[in-house]
Amino acid sequence: MKNQISTCLWFDGQAKAAAEFYCSIFKNSKIFIDTPMVVTFELNGTQFMGLNGGPQFKFDEAISFVVNCDTQDEIDYYWNKLTDGGQESMCGWLKDKFGVSWQIVPAILADLMSNPAKAERVTKALMNMRKLDIETLENA
Repeated sequence: MKNQISTCLWFDGQAKAAAEFYCSIFKNSKIFIDTPMVVTFELNGTQFMGLNGGPQFKFDEAISFVVNCDTQDEIDYYWNKLTDGGQESMCGWLKDKFGVSWQIVPAILADLMSNPAKAERVTKALMNMRKLDIETLENA
């Protein structure tokens, strides 16, 4: 497809390992091209390129990938897989073992936050969580 947009992730020699890690977590994922410099892969229909660019640039929280989850089991699954070797943060954020930031959130969060009667309570509950808990957010 002409003008299709994909994401390039700059790694310090770990592009293949990262692609394999992500493909092991997300269903319907595969690696397309694997060269010493570039790995192209797809996660649930979204294409990525991993570039072995060297140590000059590091990932930070200015860019993150959001995984919208329908159930608490999905939240638990992605949270546990992506924090393996990585680092938990607050409000559903984490960094994986490669330093890439992710947000693991319930798909209903936008609806909860757009409800004027609940938004403040939901926000207060969310701010005290690391991994998000759907039941707690719904009951806020």
